[in-house]
Amino acid sequence: MELDEIRALYIQQQRIDVNYSGTRREVTEHVVRVIDDERGSVVYSRLNEANADAVIAAEIAYFRRIGIADDFEWKLYEGDQPADLKDRLIRHGFEPSEPPDAILALDLSNLPPKLAAPVTHDIRRVRDLAGLDDIYSVIEQVWSDEDHGSSKRYHGKLLLEQPDAESMYCAYVDGKPVSEGWIDFSGKDFSGLWGGATLPEYRNQGIYTALVAVRAQEAIRRGKRILTIDASPMSRAVLEKQGFQLITSAWECLYKGE
Repeated sequence: MELDEIRALYIQQQRIDVNYSGTRREVTEHVVRVIDDERGSVVYSRLNEANADAVIAAEIAYFRRIGIADDFEWKLYEGDQPADLKDRLIRHGFEPSEPPDAILALDLSNLPPKLAAPVTHDIRRVRDLAGLDDIYSVIEQVWSDEDHGSSKRYHGKLLLEQPDAESMYCAYVDGKPVSEGWIDFSGKDFSGLWGGATLPEYRNQGIYTALVAVRAQEAIRRGKRILTIDASPMSRAVLEKQGFQLITSAWECLYKGE
């Protein structure tokens, strides 16, 4: 599949029409929102220089009104309009992640041999809350300066109520949880890779690539065509060696208050 076709499908399926399990999708004249019990995001917008500031202010007011302005993100993609949208969001109290994530895609019809091969690492699909605790023990060690409570509650609820909506995996070494990652199946053609934290002393041992392989193979079994990931610079270097290609960049703009 050509990269321009993947980009167009990504915008339509993963931004405009996206409907993650365990969330509600809200569409207004100007934005598409995704909201769960404790968090919310604007994932797509149709703005211009004349209306951008008013729409941003209205979205802040809306998320305050429903009580989750403290965990409100505006997902800003390269090319979103107006051209100075990031500066406008900053003026309204948003803090963009820097550097931006690289949005990478892999055509699953051409899976590289390393991702198609049987996985020999000890990687287990999480099916209960004890396994979820293992995943978050890794996340909380790697990202110790962040609060992961709402994320853990969201995934715990999905695990109990919609166990096939996503697949969460934990990698173990000698029975110790050392890395994690999950995959969602929210788009018609897409599966999305998320997570991917690995304890520092277990990096560069092929564990991250093995987690990608497990999830890519599941996406193929589920009939998906494209695998995507919001990649950090460290992950991007690994993934591009496996055939992933850049389709755009994105900033997670967290609302911190005006």
